[in-house]
Amino acid sequence: MFDYHMHTRVSFDGSDSGARMAKAALDKGLKEICFTDHIDYDPLAKEQTMAFDTAAYNAEYEGLELPGLKIRRGMEFGMDLTNLSQFKQDLRRRPFDFVLGSVHFVDDVDVYYESYWAGKTQFQAERRFLEQTLACVELHEDFDVLAHLSFISKAWSNPSKRLLPYEEHRQIVDEILKVLVRKDKGLEMNTSGVDRCGGFLPTREYFCRFRELGGRIVTVGSDAHNSGRVGQYTHEACEILRDIFGYVCTFEGRKPIFHRL
Repeated sequence: MFDYHMHTRVSFDGSDSGARMAKAALDKGLKEICFTDHIDYDPLAKEQTMAFDTAAYNAEYEGLELPGLKIRRGMEFGMDLTNLSQFKQDLRRRPFDFVLGSVHFVDDVDVYYESYWAGKTQFQAERRFLEQTLACVELHEDFDVLAHLSFISKAWSNPSKRLLPYEEHRQIVDEILKVLVRKDKGLEMNTSGVDRCGGFLPTREYFCRFRELGGRIVTVGSDAHNSGRVGQYTHEACEILRDIFGYVCTFEGRKPIFHRL
C-alpha cells in the first residue's frame, strides 16, 4: 500500500524526522511513500514561514533508504490566483517525483480559521472555497494531483465539520473534475478527514464521478504530520479506489505509475 501525502519537520507544521516517518510506514506495511512538504504562501504575510527550506529538505531526505520501502520526494504547493510564477520558481528548487496542488487560502484568508467563516453560512463558505479551487485548477498547470478537494470539511473553525456534500455542489464540483480530466491531472483520496469529520476528503462519490468523466490518475495520502498518523486509513482508501478504478497511482519523476490492486 501507499502513502503519498506526508509532512515531516521540514514542513512548518510537521514534527517528526523523515527517518522516523519512514520507519513508521514500514512498520505499518506500506510499500511506497512520498514526502510532500509544504510550500504555502500567505498572501497577507509580511514574512514567509510556510515554505520549506531547500537545504533542510535535501539534508532530511538525501540518502534516506529503508529495505522494503520505496521513498519518493515531492512537495505540496498551495495554489492561489497570484502565485503562478512563484510555483514555477519553486519547482526549480530540486528534482521532484511528485507535486500536490492544494488550496488553503480563499480571498487571502486561511479557510482553517474563524476569520474565513465570519459572516458566511455553511453553504456560502463551502461554495466560495470550491469557486477558488476551480479558478486555481484552471489557472495552474504545474501540479500532478489535486490534494484534498474537500479540505474545508476538516477546517478547525468549520462549525459543522460536515463532509462537503457532492449533491449540494454538484455543478461546480463537476467543473473542477472536468478541468482535472482535460489537463490529465489526478485526484487525491486524503484520509485525514476520517477521524476529524467522518470520511475521506473527498468521499467515494467524487471518485465515482471523476471516473465517469474520464479521470484516470488517483492517489492516496494520509496527510500525516507526525509518525503516529502515517498510513492511517490508507488501506481502506486503496480498497475503495480498487473497486472504482482497479488501481492506485504512485509517481516517479513526475510521471504516474499505475498499480493494479
